[in-house]
Amino acid sequence: MEKKTFKLGLVPKLIIAIIVGILIGQFMPEGICRAVVTASGLFSTFLKFVIPLMIVAYVTMGIADLSQGAGKLLLITVCIAYGSTLIAGSASYLVAANLFPHFMSAGALEQIAETADKSLPSFFSMQIIPLLDTLSAVVLAFILGLCLSTMRGKEIGDSLYNVMKDFSGIIDKVLHNVIIPLLPLYICGTFVDMTYSGKTFVILGILWKVFLVVILMHLICILLQFMLAGTVSKKNPFALIKNQLPGYTTALGTQSSAATIPVNLKCAEADGVCEQIRNFVVPLCANIHMAGSMITITACATAVCLMNQLPISLATVIPFIMTLGIAMVASPGAPGGSIMTALPFLYMVFGATAGDPNGPICAIMVALYITQDSFGTACNVSGDNAIGVIVETIYRRFICKSSAQ
Repeated sequence: MEKKTFKLGLVPKLIIAIIVGILIGQFMPEGICRAVVTASGLFSTFLKFVIPLMIVAYVTMGIADLSQGAGKLLLITVCIAYGSTLIAGSASYLVAANLFPHFMSAGALEQIAETADKSLPSFFSMQIIPLLDTLSAVVLAFILGLCLSTMRGKEIGDSLYNVMKDFSGIIDKVLHNVIIPLLPLYICGTFVDMTYSGKTFVILGILWKVFLVVILMHLICILLQFMLAGTVSKKNPFALIKNQLPGYTTALGTQSSAATIPVNLKCAEADGVCEQIRNFVVPLCANIHMAGSMITITACATAVCLMNQLPISLATVIPFIMTLGIAMVASPGAPGGSIMTALPFLYMVFGATAGDPNGPICAIMVALYITQDSFGTACNVSGDNAIGVIVETIYRRFICKSSAQ
């Protein structure tokens, strides 16, 4: 009789990593904290190197394996992701503009400014330059995938397809044997830094009511997205949300949509999304679907305007959201990537003087955003799988059916 081996699931491992990170940051000496942050930083560097390769492998094969309508499906996915981002940002402003004036305190701005640059340094770092940035990887994957989908067996043979298939298998091996097992270490290091430096908890102590509203907006956004996905696909939305828990927890810890791709692919598989659709939609939406980040950025921008008595209205916010929805496609899928991409466009809300990317207002904006980054990222990646369910339903009901006729 074989002994049953107890295997701890990914979600418990991530929760344990968060708790251990907070405990180390709170009670351990600086040397131990810096050692954990150093190990986490080295893994983060390796992850940033692998992410573009992952996008090329998965998105290329996801599109190449689509027997019909690859171009249509790409357009549909981009439109859904962009529409979701715009709606989320607009709703965030309307909620923030009506609720936040009741939460603002006079001395909040100065207290937040003091925490903006606090961080725990690592002992050393190692630079591994990625072969491609994320946007270049997405564009290359589009070109390869669409051309393989339309030309294979007609104008070209199977050689390139087989190379990409083998390459995808190699990336699979790296993900399952290296990246996923080490994700708890990465998350632990993030929380050690946040706890030891104290910046997150200082800001939360000042504006906890604001952040509570933002987190509730994220959760409502996720619920609505999966309700829509469940209605379209005729699947139980609460079962879909349950399947998303590992991806949500991973995003909370990593603060990175790209770093969550391996776990999110498993969540999509649990949702019953077929391999070619999930390999196409999940890595793509990790770069173009930013509903959670847009909720956070819009809410934080509204809070900063209210604290500084700067004028803000829906007429100001809508062009900002529309521009940022496109610009964030180029944001790195790493912690704080979205706000760094947003900095050059904040003048559209704050004005030319207050919106200087190197000025104090933008520094406070970064500090506010980073505090909420975990929940915004978790909202982003959860929405990616809701979009995956919708896209697969459209693919099966309309594209495959029209091609068969």
